[in-house]
Amino acid sequence: MIASRTETRSAGAAAPAETTPFRGLPIRPELAHEQPYGAPQLDVPVLLNVNENPYAPAPEVIATIAREVAAAAASLNRYPDRDFAALRDELADYLALESGVPMEPFSVWAANGSNEVMLHVLQAFGGPGRTALSFAPTYSMYPEYARDTHTRWVTARREDDFGVDPAKAAAAIAEHRPSVILLASPNNPTGTALPLSTVEAILDAASATDPATPAVVVVDEAYAEFRRAGTPSAVSLLARHPNLAVTRTMSKAFALAGARVGYLAAQPHLVDALRVVRLPYHLSAVTQAVARAALRHRDALMAQVSSLRGERDGLVAWLREQRGPGGAPLRVADSDANFVLFGTFADRHAVWQGLLDHGVLIRETGPDGWLRVSVGTPEENATFRDALTDVIQALTHVTEETA
Repeated sequence: MIASRTETRSAGAAAPAETTPFRGLPIRPELAHEQPYGAPQLDVPVLLNVNENPYAPAPEVIATIAREVAAAAASLNRYPDRDFAALRDELADYLALESGVPMEPFSVWAANGSNEVMLHVLQAFGGPGRTALSFAPTYSMYPEYARDTHTRWVTARREDDFGVDPAKAAAAIAEHRPSVILLASPNNPTGTALPLSTVEAILDAASATDPATPAVVVVDEAYAEFRRAGTPSAVSLLARHPNLAVTRTMSKAFALAGARVGYLAAQPHLVDALRVVRLPYHLSAVTQAVARAALRHRDALMAQVSSLRGERDGLVAWLREQRGPGGAPLRVADSDANFVLFGTFADRHAVWQGLLDHGVLIRETGPDGWLRVSVGTPEENATFRDALTDVIQALTHVTEETA
């Protein structure tokens, strides 16, 4: 039996939440049957399920982090810089370099992962009697941010190619009159990047619906560094749109998933609204030190990202040459992220389980029949390709026997 990472790390870990109501507790009714978010954490040789950077930080990055954390430790008896000015300055400098758009520190916000940044957005602009709108399929945590802030959650559908039709988006905005619109670009789980013309059309629709207080449009660019050449960032639209926010993370490109650092760029008045709802000293001195240390090595990390983009493109091309157990060519979504959505399978769970039996963990998520695989090292990607070939052959054999 394959043990979970949680089980192997700590025998004293908390037991999983029960599926029955939380007896004897005055829990909010809408939470009574909920389960905590969590992707499978299994100890297998090849982990390609949660879109992590497959490369651990380089020794020189580790050395810089260790030195900066040691310096921060000397003053841990004091609260950290509440507004983390130095980190915002360095994030602004990085964003300007990465996107080609000048950026000021007071236009940047940061928190413990882009999840907390998004929660700040919903705390500030969502709430009872308000609506958040997105376009499905998309990131599975968005409805949870809405739920946790008592914000009504609605979705419109993406097109067959997982893009967003501007006219249909405008109609959904006019119908639901949201206060927050969430656009993942590149989208999770599909990897689809939205053209800036689509983002601008949605911004225009938000303003047309309520010119006095248009919806805040959040473009979630968690995977932006992996976008294909010639795909611009929504950061380039910030100067013209006071209701636009662009979120990023250091978890993916910077290989800092364990550090939990996410950030946002917007006009200063929007950032100031987030300062109202954040908890005091929410970003620890240690977290700030780790992030700043990693940013000093951005050139080397971006070179690594370029390599992962190449691996991603190769994986997309290979998958498009394969056929499923029924003989039909696999469908593969265009990807500007560090993962690939592929399918479709009559029994995707059988494919997922077959890969797991080969020691490869991917993600059973997204629309019915589809699976998502993160881009790994060349060796991990080769193992995945060999395993998928074996699994499809085995399932094809079973299908033929039962036909």
